[in-house]
Amino acid sequence: MKIVEKNEFIQKSNDTLLSILDMLEKLPVVRFGEIEADKAALIIIDMTNGFAKEGALKSDAVEELIPKVCELSAICDKLKIRKIAFADCHTDESPEFDAYPKHCLKGTAESEIVDEIKNIGGYTLIEKNSTNGFLEEAFRNWLSENPDINTFILTGDCTDICVQQFATTLRAYYNKNNKRARVIVPLNAVDTYDLGQHDRNLMNVMAAYNMIINGVEVVEDIIE
Repeated sequence: MKIVEKNEFIQKSNDTLLSILDMLEKLPVVRFGEIEADKAALIIIDMTNGFAKEGALKSDAVEELIPKVCELSAICDKLKIRKIAFADCHTDESPEFDAYPKHCLKGTAESEIVDEIKNIGGYTLIEKNSTNGFLEEAFRNWLSENPDINTFILTGDCTDICVQQFATTLRAYYNKNNKRARVIVPLNAVDTYDLGQHDRNLMNVMAAYNMIINGVEVVEDIIE
């Protein structure tokens, strides 16, 4: 990659960001009535205490997602839509801690799904030891055992890390197998964190754009 001149880069990037924001302002709203409930699944990604309520990676923005995820979870129960909840769950030896502070250690409260979502229940819990839940054998087994599923509604955190990785890998999986599937990400049901150069708003916008250009169906909201 060529190192660009800063002023030129900032000017061009500003124009690009404005264009992306214009696109995101026009995203559609999806209704559950448009979805075949018996062929759909709600995927709850990392709505754990370690991202929402306590620990080194706790984010207020993630905590604020809890009511929306609970709302969608309850709707899915009513419609008999299957649900999966991924939960970060690491050992002390996790190489991921070379990139991130220690978080969500197995057996601690941080690795538990938040009580509000846990109390609704009804999901298959899959623990994950990396940022990409698709890589977990338990998920691939679930996918094989549920071949009728062709619509995935993704919620949780972080938009630019675990959500984006899972969404684009899932999309690529169906592309590779020449199968039609919808991978839907409602923007008001995902979020990320603010920390230094990791600007939450910028990361959300760029993650949404990257998912869109990879065939993920990014929408404003999903409602009854």
